[in-house]
Amino acid sequence: MSATPETPPSPSRPTVTEREARQVAEAAREQDWRKPSFAKELFLGRFRLDLIHPHPLPADEHAQRGEEFLAKLRDFCETKIDGALIEREARIPDEVVTGLKELGAFGMKIDTKYGGLGLTQVYYNKALALVGSASPAIGALLSAHQSIGVPQPLKLFGTQEQKETFLPRCARTDISAFLLTEPDVGSDPARLATTAVPEGDDYVLDGVKLWTTNGVVADLLVVMARVPKSEGHRGGITAFVVEAASEGITVENRNTFMGLRGLENGVTRFHRVRVPASHRIGEEGQGLKIALTTLNTGRLSLPAMCVGAGKWCLKIAREWSAAREQWGKPVALHEAVGSKIAFIAATTFALEAVVDLSSQMADEDRNDIRIEAALAKLYGSEMAWLMADELVQIRGGRGFETADSLRARGERAVPAEQMLRDLRINRIFEGSTEIMHLLIAREAVDAHLSVAGDLIDPEKSLPDKARAGANAGVFYAKWLPRLVAGPGQLPGSYGGFKHGVDLSGHLRYVERTSRKLARSTFYAMSRWQGRMETKQGFLGRIVDIGAELFAMSAACVRAELLRGRGENGREAYQLADAFCRQARIRVEELFDRLWTNTDDIDRKVVKGVLSGTYTWLEHGVVDPSGDGPWIADAAPGPSTRDNAHRPIR
Repeated sequence: MSATPETPPSPSRPTVTEREARQVAEAAREQDWRKPSFAKELFLGRFRLDLIHPHPLPADEHAQRGEEFLAKLRDFCETKIDGALIEREARIPDEVVTGLKELGAFGMKIDTKYGGLGLTQVYYNKALALVGSASPAIGALLSAHQSIGVPQPLKLFGTQEQKETFLPRCARTDISAFLLTEPDVGSDPARLATTAVPEGDDYVLDGVKLWTTNGVVADLLVVMARVPKSEGHRGGITAFVVEAASEGITVENRNTFMGLRGLENGVTRFHRVRVPASHRIGEEGQGLKIALTTLNTGRLSLPAMCVGAGKWCLKIAREWSAAREQWGKPVALHEAVGSKIAFIAATTFALEAVVDLSSQMADEDRNDIRIEAALAKLYGSEMAWLMADELVQIRGGRGFETADSLRARGERAVPAEQMLRDLRINRIFEGSTEIMHLLIAREAVDAHLSVAGDLIDPEKSLPDKARAGANAGVFYAKWLPRLVAGPGQLPGSYGGFKHGVDLSGHLRYVERTSRKLARSTFYAMSRWQGRMETKQGFLGRIVDIGAELFAMSAACVRAELLRGRGENGREAYQLADAFCRQARIRVEELFDRLWTNTDDIDRKVVKGVLSGTYTWLEHGVVDPSGDGPWIADAAPGPSTRDNAHRPIR
């Protein structure tokens, strides 16, 4: 097939250097740590069990309100939602969306004074896990609306007038969407091209947004656009609430994907769309900070649905493996299959522990959970995918077969292959695994950069470096000796976690390994200094170790909570023990790979691939890809497409 020349870059798209892009991302970070963070301390070699144990719990009235809604939602899921129909028709029926609105599901996180249900983060996440098990597309619809759509940014940054205007609509009637990504802008917002030009009392929006989840059916949009700097305007990336029916907005395409077939995700074009200045969220230039702060808790919705997926995978694995016989006994009793079931069970327990703990800490607002939420998203999306993959393997050929095909030939219609397809996007949604590694690593080494960052900054002067050296000397003189010994080396430490099954040894391991992790990070920073940020393989493994340690901690604390409450405590201890033993093997492998890996040779191969050195290896195949540019033209201007916007009323 003939190659099509690349579309030339739009003249409105900013050209930025790598350093400028990093500066934009850095400016959007929350710079200060005003509250303690369990995960941040963990990366620094300080195992602060007191921050998560005893396990925090919701107030009785919050629990009662949450349980009452879950009961109603469960009945709705069982009687009104046909997940197979949504998969076949690639659309959520309007009557289902309307029913969810009437139930209050679109206002779960909105305060009751604005017409919402006022659920806590804990029960909001439980609701998403429940509805997501009935249809992952509906879970995505509700999550995109409330976790990153209009309600959450307004809750955190909106004016009282904005809250009174928009939150009642979001609670009962209107669907919202979040628009940041553009055809040539993913995780590098410094290159954002959509503009919002001040004009009188309005801003005029021009640009194109891609992968606008809920955008096809949305009534209200949160749009990130660049305000040019001018007299009276500081400029910068800014957030706006935009009416989706505004003149000049066109939904040019409803995108389709390998999974989440009911997702109302599209391409949205803005052409001279007027937005009142009163609809701006926060100040000019605060858009990325608003987006990142919103995601601090918004990211928890995704691992919550991963918990629901894990529970379903466990149920199917248990029922199928007990019924299916091979060589004279149920397949579950064959070790090769049994180990997969044990992995699913233990990991589901740990993942629920991570999400519940992080959610409750978010509700209490005593801790800074930006790293915990990011770890939950990273860990949940990766582990849920593995669990679904193992379920497909356990089911064998039936795992690869569609539910409709199974039904047609008289067997139980188990959508295992659909689950695998639906979960795949979670490793990309709301920050890909690779981006999450970098984001978490940046937060994890924040303490080091705050005291020694000027030492490795090439633009800093010699006096600045001298001051940084002095500050670093004071910090490390106190910090490094504390990494030598700790409670993890005392046999009696954490004895309160020994009840039949002994979990105290796992907590001692977490404490020791936390210090080892901090020492490894310090050694790497000393070795690579300014090149540390390029060592993405190393940083990813550091973060993955921290994720395992966080999950181990959460699993042990949750097991002790359930034991103390008389709720399957013995079994919870067994699952926590199994998970920690599995996790410890993964941690040791990751530590080995910190220093024994193929990162250097991989970089050489990549350079060879890009330079065409290995094109001979591509011979012998045909490329079925269609013609067209790799990235669609997103030049501003009027739309030439029919409007696919489809509000649900």
